[in-house]
Amino acid sequence: MTDFTYDLGVDGVATITWDVVAKSMNVMSTEGLILLDQLIDQALADEACKGVIITSAKKDFAGGMDLNVIAQMRAGGAQAMFDGVMQLHGVLRKIERAGMDPKTLKGGKPIVTVLPGTALGIGLELPLATHRIFAADNPKAKIGLPEIMVGIFPGGGGTTRLVRKMGAMAAAPFLLEGKLSNPKAAKAAGLIDEVCEDPMAAARDWVLTAKDGDLVKPWDAKGYKMPGGAPYHPAGFMTFLGASAMVHGKTMGVYPAAKALLSAVYEGALVPFDTALKIEARWFTNLLLNPSSSAMIRSLFINKEALEKGANRPQVEDQSVKKVGILGAGMMGAGIAYVSANAGIEVVLIDASQEAADRGKSYSTGILDKGIQRKKVTEEKKAEVLARITATTDYAALEGCDLIVEAVFEDPGVKAEVTAKAEAVIPETAIFATNTSTLPISHLAKASKRPEQFIGIHFFSPVDKMLLVEIIKGEQTGDVAVAKALDFVRAIRKTPIVVNDARFFYANRCIIPYINEGIRMVAEGVNPVLVENAAKLVGMPLGPLQLVDETSIDLGVKIAKATKAAMGDAYPDGAVDEVVFWMADQGRLGKKADAGFYSYAGGKRAGLWEGLADQYPRAEEQPELTEVQHRLLMAQVLEAVRAFEQGVLTDIREGDVGAILGWGFAPWSGGPFAWLDIIGAPRAVEICEALEAAYGPRFNAPALLRDIADKGDSFYARFGGGQAAAAA
Repeated sequence: MTDFTYDLGVDGVATITWDVVAKSMNVMSTEGLILLDQLIDQALADEACKGVIITSAKKDFAGGMDLNVIAQMRAGGAQAMFDGVMQLHGVLRKIERAGMDPKTLKGGKPIVTVLPGTALGIGLELPLATHRIFAADNPKAKIGLPEIMVGIFPGGGGTTRLVRKMGAMAAAPFLLEGKLSNPKAAKAAGLIDEVCEDPMAAARDWVLTAKDGDLVKPWDAKGYKMPGGAPYHPAGFMTFLGASAMVHGKTMGVYPAAKALLSAVYEGALVPFDTALKIEARWFTNLLLNPSSSAMIRSLFINKEALEKGANRPQVEDQSVKKVGILGAGMMGAGIAYVSANAGIEVVLIDASQEAADRGKSYSTGILDKGIQRKKVTEEKKAEVLARITATTDYAALEGCDLIVEAVFEDPGVKAEVTAKAEAVIPETAIFATNTSTLPISHLAKASKRPEQFIGIHFFSPVDKMLLVEIIKGEQTGDVAVAKALDFVRAIRKTPIVVNDARFFYANRCIIPYINEGIRMVAEGVNPVLVENAAKLVGMPLGPLQLVDETSIDLGVKIAKATKAAMGDAYPDGAVDEVVFWMADQGRLGKKADAGFYSYAGGKRAGLWEGLADQYPRAEEQPELTEVQHRLLMAQVLEAVRAFEQGVLTDIREGDVGAILGWGFAPWSGGPFAWLDIIGAPRAVEICEALEAAYGPRFNAPALLRDIADKGDSFYARFGGGQAAAAA
């Protein structure tokens, strides 16, 4: 075991170096923690040792806890989990006290941390237990506690220490939002102590000159008062009261991590430090045994990372993109050009007129200028990114491109025309990708001379902000095209899912029924306020009516007409069309028209449109909240199951990650398949049967869901390793 090594210098300063073998980033394991504990004991017992520097042999300090440790503790039950967390607290508390006399607080040995780069999770919680934190002046380094983003909170003492160090109000962005900072910003905020060119030398000097008083943490000193006030102090009372309301307002009470964190902070602030650590450990244990936490960690950390590293990438050689041609400089094309150039890829941005092409390039200028205002981007960086984008009308500029991303209007004729123009110029080895949200890829590929090199890439708007990219394989799409698309998405730092060609692919196939169910309820006389709030209270970021306003009602009309033309008598959404077409006839086209299901004032929502009740009067008897929520959730979830059952979706991991990143499906649940596992397939079938009886066959439980229910199985037990439904 060599996660940590110990070296005592001639000056009496010991260096404990963290360097986990075969890992690009250090992570804390059970064995590593035991070894660190032993080395701290060695340093404290060695009379020749005057103090300790804990650092990393890698370019970064640490990326957090090894998730296998959490899985092992969880498997042992609540007591094993609590004992494991308390073992970690014990080691960190030993570092913090450093051998000092418990009464006089004297005689301890200085222990400091040197951060060469990024320090996240336990990678910051460990330094917070040391007596001083030194960081290299590395602007690319990220320092913080991002646990809340994946469904947990800092449970290694970070929650308790940060609140006592900074006060609840100042600590809130780092704990409740997972805010990450570069070293200078972290120092300014009070997270760390020093940023310097040679942190090892500075740390060594400090260790050799530190006095007893320098080693005593404020919360261990007599007369300590929490910054901003404890909960029983008037100022502190207002802080905690406001925090509780703010957290509930943002999370709608469905994210257990936020509740547990706030409880640990509040209860911990009422008691001495060591008791507060026990409270933190109890709430952390409670959270880790919550199925929501497990599902979020699995989807937003483990599975997301696996997909980004190419879990479903075909076994072909590297397909890194050197030069990308983008056809169409509208909002989508301009966004794709920016993320590509920002990732270091040469870009040719083509449109029908030079003015339109230049306007597309100016989109990147606007984003970069905002970055400069926020001090996230330098003038040099802006110049570099813009220099990579050539805006032109000349298709000859596409020569040498190894990837084309077509992003013109959703019109098969226009797409076919630009496909032919591009293929006349580009190398025969180039891959051609079409950005579309609804048009079948196999049909569009008929315009290509090389259908095996033709693929769909569905970006979500706005491209620079949305994290998901949906890659769609046509009937003839080859492995090299899939690999090229995946390598491109990885290069622009987004998360890919790969699906097979079918109407609406995966994401829109699930989003549209969600919107339609909300509109159906309006037509039935359900209060729109109930519809919208039911969605938000179950964790959806936007209610269905707000979502259709954002995407535009006239787009909904266009999609409805095209779908009806394709499906004929099998078309199921006539009741929805009645509402949508009427809204369009009234000129209420959504947010862009300042009039939709919501009223607007100067582009800002001003409440649901009151005129809706005149056309669709409210029913005297309104449904229960849970019934509305079940309708909205099942509308999406059943489509996800059908997509998997039919082979459109081939991996439930992609289904869950894609749902959360693509349209914000209740992140607390871990995604549609994870949610079904949380409530259990038998309960899901029971809900479906009740909804089908009341509202029709769209809620019929798919055969796969019934089979899982009948066999007492779960989706992740059967398909969690990436197996396709057809192969199971």
